[in-house]
Amino acid sequence: MTAFSNSFECRRRAAVPAACMAILCAALLAATATRPDEPPSDSVGVIDGEAIAVNGPMSVEVVHGQAKTVLRSGSDVRVNSGTARIDLVEGGQISICGPAHLSVLKSGGSLTIALDTGSIHAHIERELSLTIYTPQIQAQAVAIGDGPQDLLLGFDTAGAMCIRANRGAVRLEQQLTGQSVLVPQAGDVLLLNGQLGSLRTSAGHCACDLQAAKATPPPQPEVGQLATTEDARKRAPDARPNAQPATVETSPAREEPVYQVFMPPLIYDASAKVQPEIDPRMIVLVRRVRVRPTLIFQGRVEGVAVAVTPVPSPTSTPAAGANAPKPEVPVSVSFVDRVRNLVRKLWPSGS
Repeated sequence: MTAFSNSFECRRRAAVPAACMAILCAALLAATATRPDEPPSDSVGVIDGEAIAVNGPMSVEVVHGQAKTVLRSGSDVRVNSGTARIDLVEGGQISICGPAHLSVLKSGGSLTIALDTGSIHAHIERELSLTIYTPQIQAQAVAIGDGPQDLLLGFDTAGAMCIRANRGAVRLEQQLTGQSVLVPQAGDVLLLNGQLGSLRTSAGHCACDLQAAKATPPPQPEVGQLATTEDARKRAPDARPNAQPATVETSPAREEPVYQVFMPPLIYDASAKVQPEIDPRMIVLVRRVRVRPTLIFQGRVEGVAVAVTPVPSPTSTPAAGANAPKPEVPVSVSFVDRVRNLVRKLWPSGS
């Protein structure tokens, strides 16, 4: 009885850890199932470029077999040369024209970019608020209605900054004095030494175009196919080029006469009970035809020359008739001569 009690107690003690592990696994599975498949709230977007360096918070995702770098709030981006592209999570994109250095900070629906050098061209949808900080100027994109925002901001030369508002407006504020100015839509201005008083119209000093997304389709498996009869005929060494199909001569369009009817203008008299009718004699019927030119053939007809024998005229002299050769009179051959000739032909040795 004691041995049976100890065995039952050991089984009960072993079942407690197993039950705890089962509950823990179920909780983890439930948490994984209930977690929404959405990017974290501090994710800025996917960055793509040839000569870029990213420091700070970021993550790497594999999309279509390629590793993509996802910027997060607090990331520091340096574009050594060329251009880089950031596809934002909320929609839109930011193109960076290097050499450039910037930092991104995201909080809720606001995106802040601290730009030190270079130029950026941002296209932002209405769900996101964009603010760009430079060492002296704060630029904020202002949407018009519910439309998107498209702006360009960058450094042209030492101490000169260019701002272009393609879609929407841009509010500029001097961080030291608090002075602000609004650049309207389609405005292109140049700012010298960070002073709003030196604001003047620019003529496209900065250039940074939006980069098109490079779609990388997944690799497709190669499937072999049997060669068709036409492919085999083309690959044959003695294959002859296809004969060109005979052109079908289409008959020229038949030219028919064109008829036109010219009628006098209609007259309406409000005071008359019955409107006057058109005089048929004023109706003109015009028939338009194309007169063909008269066919004239020029040249000569050549044929085979025929030899013509001259016929003697009846007025010829009798002397000419006497000198003409007389026809030979056939010599009569006797029956004996015929037999002798036959025998000679049959027996040549007996002649």
